[in-house]
Amino acid sequence: MTDAIQIQGVSKTFGRNQVLNNVSLMIPQGVVFALLGENGAGKSTLIRGLMGYHRFDSGQVSVAGFDPIRQPLELRRNVGYVSDAPGLYEWMSVAECGWYASGFFEQGYLTAFNNFIVEFDLPPDTRISDLSKGMRAKVALSLALASDPQLLILDEPTSGLDPLVRRSFLESMIDRAAAGQTVFLSSHQMHEVERVADWIAILHDGQVQVVAPLEDLKRDVVIISFSLRDPLLAMPAALDDQNVLRRATHGRTTQLMVRGPSDDLLRQLSQEPNLFEIQSVRPSLEELYIGFSQSGLVETSTVLPTSTEQSEVA
Repeated sequence: MTDAIQIQGVSKTFGRNQVLNNVSLMIPQGVVFALLGENGAGKSTLIRGLMGYHRFDSGQVSVAGFDPIRQPLELRRNVGYVSDAPGLYEWMSVAECGWYASGFFEQGYLTAFNNFIVEFDLPPDTRISDLSKGMRAKVALSLALASDPQLLILDEPTSGLDPLVRRSFLESMIDRAAAGQTVFLSSHQMHEVERVADWIAILHDGQVQVVAPLEDLKRDVVIISFSLRDPLLAMPAALDDQNVLRRATHGRTTQLMVRGPSDDLLRQLSQEPNLFEIQSVRPSLEELYIGFSQSGLVETSTVLPTSTEQSEVA
């Protein structure tokens, strides 16, 4: 099956600032794929390039089978897109926006748009300039969804939405994926993403740190914490060959985020005389994000908050 989006070796520089550095992603069809990253990580730059709003300096992309630069009209007829700051004609009413957009799509678009503005409780005769940020977001979502696209690209789509509408919208994204459609979204809302995402990619300083199915990643990573009787002694030898993503220390307590730990790691740690109160826990998405975004750090004084139930092994 062809991937919904193919990104191969993409880089982008603005002046002296390299925003994207050799980014490669393959986004399967029929999934909710979440792109995570801090402000300035390059998420919006990547998404805008996928929609053809600027050229990448290098690399190749295919979006729903189209080249964003060579086939912009075909792409925008087949891909629903909502930016983090939707550009709408301020002087138009909500209804006029739908009428205008319907001229670019097949019959049935306007009916679907009108159904969405009813669902989102939007005033059809109100000008865009008089709408709140949340209402503008709803108009942009209505415009993107009305064509029932096989691929949706959403940059912070729930920004400004009230909690009930946000929850309903995200649940509808799961339904779209179940029907074989693809949703590619960027978001800062970790708890929301964790509820809906099948796949995640973490972008940090313009580079992809990890891309994987979310449930696989949760199974592959473990957070291990322990206390040291004598903090001056060396770390246990059992940790030497482990892929430690992040180490945090606070007083006598050490916390490690380990990817793909060996099967007997916990048993080995439980036999270390200098260690006590050994616990392990599977990470939340927020903890995974922190671990992979700060994977270059060896020591930090902040221990990750873990809300998941822990299992004591010693």
